[in-house]
Amino acid sequence: MQIILREDVPHLGRRGDIVKVADGYARNYLLPKRLAYLVTPGISKQIETEGRARTARDARERRDAESLAQQLRDVQVLRLFRRAGETGVFYGSVTAADIAEALATRGFTVDKRSVRLDDPIKKPGTYRVPIHVFRDVNVELVVEVEPEDAAATP
Repeated sequence: MQIILREDVPHLGRRGDIVKVADGYARNYLLPKRLAYLVTPGISKQIETEGRARTARDARERRDAESLAQQLRDVQVLRLFRRAGETGVFYGSVTAADIAEALATRGFTVDKRSVRLDDPIKKPGTYRVPIHVFRDVNVELVVEVEPEDAAATP
């Protein structure tokens, strides 16, 4: 069955692509979830309209993302403090959610899924954390994680 994708579908195609899929996959998953249309002559006009709207929306989102990325680049260092044991290992680790929350306190709206932290940070130090702002707009943020008692000393 040939369908036109309404949304990007991983491992299948991007929005607006005409792809051939198994009948059951289209009927049971793609069509009910409104991820695709059946290919018909009348649908092409609707696809054109959606394409123009998508192009305008993508341009607006890219502009906003680049603005946010520039503001994030202006952040010199993001400092976080955690309680640490005598060996220097934190009692709780620093996660992507913690970094997103710290950015939120500074006025930035960043989703925790955008913070590309491979593993939680468990030891004090300086780390470079990539933040995925938009499709190909990424920012690398310097995060310093220190023990809580270091916050009390000037």
